Amino acid sequence: MAKGKTKSKPKNKTKHKAKKSSSRPRTSRPPRGTKLPKDAVTLIVLLRPREGQEMLLEGELRALVGPTRKEDGCITYDLHRSAEGPTGFLLHEVWASREAHARHTNTPHFLRWNAGKDSLLASRDATYWKQVV
Repeated sequence: MAKGKTKSKPKNKTKHKAKKSSSRPRTSRPPRGTKLPKDAVTLIVLLRPREGQEMLLEGELRALVGPTRKEDGCITYDLHRSAEGPTGFLLHEVWASREAHARHTNTPHFLRWNAGKDSLLASRDATYWKQVV
């Protein structure tokens, strides 16, 4: 081979780029049946929209899901709609500790939600739970 020239590798025409996953893997969510950490808390939040505010409420709640799932201490953050129609929503949240949930309530996305929620909600009921089995 001549000086200064390098041997090039043959091009593989069947080469495919790996597809990137569009969503972040939920590695913090324990497999079904797994015992949660000792300090973990579950928060169930039932939200009823004001009349005519169902779609706006759903949009605001959906906007919370992505950033909240990325927070340290968030194990589960799922939004459910009533199977009885667009009459209510349920947030099923599992946090590593009450402290982790308290940090969540000081994030920019939660503070934004909190500032505007009263105009969208007819009622809100939140209860904390601890896993038994």
